Amino acid sequence: MPDQYAVIGNPVEHSKSPLIHAAFARQTGHDLAYDLLLAPIHKFVVTADAFRARGGRGLNVTLPFKAEATRYATTLSARARAAQAVNTLKFDHEIIFGDNTDGAGLVRDLIDNLGCAIAGQRVLLLGAGGAARGVIDPLLQQHPAQFVLANRTLDRAQQLAQSLHGALEASSYAALANRQFDLVVNATSASLAGELPPLPRGVYAPGALAYDMMYGKGETPFLAFARGESAALLADGLGMLVEQAAESFFVWRGVRPESAPVLKLLRESGHV
Repeated sequence: MPDQYAVIGNPVEHSKSPLIHAAFARQTGHDLAYDLLLAPIHKFVVTADAFRARGGRGLNVTLPFKAEATRYATTLSARARAAQAVNTLKFDHEIIFGDNTDGAGLVRDLIDNLGCAIAGQRVLLLGAGGAARGVIDPLLQQHPAQFVLANRTLDRAQQLAQSLHGALEASSYAALANRQFDLVVNATSASLAGELPPLPRGVYAPGALAYDMMYGKGETPFLAFARGESAALLADGLGMLVEQAAESFFVWRGVRPESAPVLKLLRESGHV
């Protein structure tokens, strides 16, 4: 009987996680099964408990359950506490370990796959929701020269910045005028709706990278705007997806799979 894992969410049928983890299992020789687990909106705990009762070893957690998974865990990693969001659960008898691998996945994609140094760079992060919170601490650990968090609602960005004791600067979009950044990361939900965060023109420094955490939507309005602004490199979030999955696999199995072949498989096979 292979060890049982799954991704839990609502909706969940679009997830590429089963494909990714099946590839990791083949690569590492681990015997596991990975499924989709649709949870009714108000029944995350019931659904997760039933999976554990069937012998489930771990879950990836996607929208809209990352905050609820944080409360469900009996112990949290430092990065899950910093993010106040959990995307990886590991079950070990009565212990429910909650972790957040999103930020590690983003940083690894930026540095290893895209060759983007973060240290000493001017970084702009768009959005102040759960997606942004999950990546702030790992980005800060790379020691950017500047780190600005911009949000439509300035108060929300300021509250988040204050909770981090001023480690980053909060800004409105309008206040970004006449400033330039080397890395601009879109962590808003705008791309889901086919919309563009209200960025002023001129925010991309020469050689800048525009990174949309959304994937599978082709060239989003955010990336199209960056292309028009002559950003040097455009990237979607598929690499982050694969890298955070590799980090989850490591949390569960103690082995870090190679992500590059799986990312190549996804792009070449059209599974995006």
